[in-house]
Formats: sequence, C-alpha cells, structure tokens
Amino acid sequence: MPQISPAALSDARIIAAYAIFAASYLVFALGKFPGMKIDRPGAAIIGAVLMVAVRIVSPAGALRAIDFTTIVLLFSMMLIVGNLRLVGFFEWITRLVLRWIKPVHLLPTVIVTCGVLSAFFVNDIICLVMVPIVLAVCRRMNVRPLPYLLAVATASNIGSVATITGNPQNMLIGSFSGIPYRFFIAHMAPIAAVGLLVDWAILHWLYVPHESPHPAVAQAIEEKPLQRAQLGKPAAVVAVVVAGFFAGVPPAMMAAIGAALLLITRTLEPRKLYQEVDWGLLVFFIGLFVIVEGAQNSGLVHDLLNLARPWNLQNSAVFTVATAVLGNIVSNVPAVMLLKSLVPGFANPHTAWLILAMASTLSGNLTITGSVANIIVVESAKPEVEIGFREYLRAGVPITLATLLIGWAWLAVVR
Repeated sequence: MPQISPAALSDARIIAAYAIFAASYLVFALGKFPGMKIDRPGAAIIGAVLMVAVRIVSPAGALRAIDFTTIVLLFSMMLIVGNLRLVGFFEWITRLVLRWIKPVHLLPTVIVTCGVLSAFFVNDIICLVMVPIVLAVCRRMNVRPLPYLLAVATASNIGSVATITGNPQNMLIGSFSGIPYRFFIAHMAPIAAVGLLVDWAILHWLYVPHESPHPAVAQAIEEKPLQRAQLGKPAAVVAVVVAGFFAGVPPAMMAAIGAALLLITRTLEPRKLYQEVDWGLLVFFIGLFVIVEGAQNSGLVHDLLNLARPWNLQNSAVFTVATAVLGNIVSNVPAVMLLKSLVPGFANPHTAWLILAMASTLSGNLTITGSVANIIVVESAKPEVEIGFREYLRAGVPITLATLLIGWAWLAVVR
C-alpha cells in the first residue's frame, strides 16, 4: 500500500496525530505520564496503537515503518551480553581489577573498561552490569563510590559513540545511513578516545583530590568459582562477531549469527538468557517507529523541520547544538527518529549522520535524564548511593560541553 499523504487525511485526524505525538513525546521527555504509571515503552505502544486506530497509519504501513534491522541488532546484542554476564565474564573482570589495581588507579580503570565495553556492546546493558561490580569494588577498596558511578555513566556514553553497536541511536543511524562499520569507527573512535581522557580529567579534578576514605567497612566480594570452560565459547563467539563487524558483514546479521550460536548450548538455560533481554526497550523502539511514521503521514515532521530551516541546520555547529538540545528535551533515540528525515537532504549527508550520532550520544551526559544509561546507573545504585540531580549536573555540564566541542571540531576537520 502507498504511504498515506497529509492531503488524504481529514483535519480531525491530523489534529489527532499531533495530539498523539505530543502526548507520546511528553512521556519520552518526563519518563512517565503525569499522574499515571505510563512509562516510555507503554507510551510508545499506546501511541502506535492510536496512530493505527485513527487510521493515520495503515496496519501494513505500521509493519513497514518498523526497522527490523535495528530491532534484530539490538535484540542480538542483548543476548550476547546477557550470555557473557551469566557465564561470569564481568565477575572475572572484577577479580582482575581487585588483583592488579590500586585505589588511585580505580577511576581511569573504570572509565577505560566501561568505555571500551560500551564501544562494542550496548551501553545501557554495560551500565546495568557494571554498577553492582563498581559498588562491590568500592566497598572492597573502602572508597566513596560516587565518582566511580559517575564514571560508569559518562564513560559508557562517551565510549559508545565509537561504533554502530555502541548504543541504540547509533544502531538506528547505521541502519538508516548505510555507513559501513569500519568507516563509522574510523571517524568516531578518535572522538571516544579523547572524550574518555577528558572524562577522566574532569572527574579527577572534581573529586579525587578531595576524596577521603569511605566510612563504610570494606567488604569482600563473594568469590564464586569461575567456570573457565563456560567462558571459552562466548569469548570465541564475541571475537568472531567483532571480526565480522570489521570485515564488513552487516552488523545485524553478524550479531544474529553470534546470538544463535550462543543459544546452542547444553549448560545454560535459555529461559535465564531471555530474562537478560530488555524487552521494554525493544517495545519502545517498535512503538516509536510507528509514531514517527504517523507524524510523517500527518505532515507534522515536515512542519517541525520547516520551523528549523531558518537556523541553517546544514551548518555543522548549529546542527550539533540543535541535536544536543533536542536530545535532552525528548531523549536521544526520539531525537534521532525526528531528525533522520532531514539528513539525506544535506549537502554532505555522511558527515551529518556522524554529527547526529556524536551529538545525540555525547549530549546524553548533560543530565540524569539525558540518556537511559544515566537513569540505569542512578536507579541501580539505590539505596546504597543517592546521586542527586545537582550532583550529577556538576560533572555532566563540563563533560558534555568539552566532549561536544571535541566531537564537532574533529568531524569538521575530517569531513
């Protein structure tokens, strides 16, 4: 069926599309609908259903709107990281840290570890995995956990900018743009590397010289026996998957092959692995695709982009700032979904796609609600550590401004 055009819709249906879009993005921005318990995934599904129910999007159009390449890539990476978690890969990293790292080296170690892992796996999942590990290490070393938790959030965001598989918005951009994995990492990895150095410098300046020993009594990490035999297969599969990415195999296909290989097992219960999948995030993506399709059919996206045209978004600095601001208003994934239809019309769409990936990711460090990764860190650390909005902002503002400037300057040079 052909795409529905705004001219084919009645005024009432266009008004309905605007209302559905506004209500959905309000929840995306706030996290919950005021006075109700509707969260982001719930709002995405409700909005998608309403877009179809009021015939702004046809049922067939809703299926076409869903980018299954992105969904498969995200789902497959969740399965791969979930398998690594279940077989004790991250606990093994913790033991290495405790064995070889002194407290004075803990901050750069956390930043490098989270940054590198987030470059190849989904940053949200890395945050979920690393928070309990960092808390346990801080207890063992008898240090205050706040700066190290901030390092988990900020470094995971910064490191994830390096590759298409680093975060959900990069997966979307990789699917929409068709940019090869190697091209993406060649242009974005330098931003991540310098950004991680800046992250360490700012957090060290803000916290480390003023740190005193944490008053809590140091605690030992529970020593579970490490099943080295179980680590062999996942490690080999991950190595093959990453090699496939660099060899030019489509990321979704390579990740799906890796996930399928890990499901062939005699030792790990598949049910436990399925529990590692963030089904809510997948639901959020599916609903968001349909909502944006409805916004396009109703002419809303066209109207929004017309409002932005006087700002000369083709200017890289303006586009960086606009993406960063929009990302902090509605969150980075919805911002990318809104701006994706604008980029192909730019004079240099390749550079614009990279700027969109860079700015939507790095701007997520500005506030707690700037990215899902930040929210995961703050919520997972409770009740042991309370990270307040102002406390996060103290680190988030200088880190965000510095890394955005670095990212914009680099992409302006290498274009």
